[in-house]
Amino acid sequence: MNPSYSSTPVSTNFEQKTWTWRNFPIAYQAYGNQGAAVVMIHGFGASSGHWRKNLPVLGKSFRCYALDLIGFGASAKPIPGEEIEYTFETWGQQVADFCREVVGDSAFLVGNSIGCIVAMQTAVDNPESSLGVALLNCSLRLLHQSKRAELPWYRSMGTSVVQWLLGNKWIGQLFFSQLAQPKVVRKILLQAYRRPEAVTDELVDMLMAPAVDVGAAEVFTAFTRYSQGPLPEDLLPLLPCSAIILWGTEDPWEPIELGRDLANFPTVEKFVPLEGLGHCPQDEAPEIVNPILIDWIGTHL
Repeated sequence: MNPSYSSTPVSTNFEQKTWTWRNFPIAYQAYGNQGAAVVMIHGFGASSGHWRKNLPVLGKSFRCYALDLIGFGASAKPIPGEEIEYTFETWGQQVADFCREVVGDSAFLVGNSIGCIVAMQTAVDNPESSLGVALLNCSLRLLHQSKRAELPWYRSMGTSVVQWLLGNKWIGQLFFSQLAQPKVVRKILLQAYRRPEAVTDELVDMLMAPAVDVGAAEVFTAFTRYSQGPLPEDLLPLLPCSAIILWGTEDPWEPIELGRDLANFPTVEKFVPLEGLGHCPQDEAPEIVNPILIDWIGTHL
């Protein structure tokens, strides 16, 4: 046990609510009934449950929401390319409509990983929806097509081959079925987190549950093959509001030395390194992240 790790236990039993968006059921959770609105957006393969340690704490001061992006968690998983396109523009519009129809107000948007891109896309396309954006270990989208020229040829070619193979439905489903195993998920989490005690059975079960849903494999392969769309450096200069960036210094997937470059954009008012933490600091160390978010939101009211 890491002696520096301490966190006040919080209730994780939230009532799951449903909102209908474009005729699809969207799951979300809510906590708090006063103050400014805060909308939390999960990363790839995760869900609103990834904010279970943040909702009840921030919910003491704010109206907090966490939603499952379409294709993830308990939300609908319509067929990619036929019923919906899984792009950041789609998700950004989903969040903006959520702010208007459910929250009923502008909100502070808090994202983790690809959820950061979604938050920024929401703010850029719908400026009225956002009061500010908090980015936790923002996805750098290192496999984006525009960045492949910077990769060694063998990595660039390898990525293209893998994405092409995943375009085959049978191969894609086989690949997904091999990944969607509790032991594999736990191993991946132990890479992403730097505090192994934070990788609990509850966390593994939460991430595993949507994998059995019809359409889950198709959504996974569709996004894995998605190498277009915006980069964080495309969206940051267009933000109509200010941003704060929090970054776990031990993130193995999104290197902090590259993340620091994002702090050079004028819209970024603060970059906060989170020493010794990994890719999902809101879940790994909520006792560190929650006070930072509360303070940041408070300074903008």
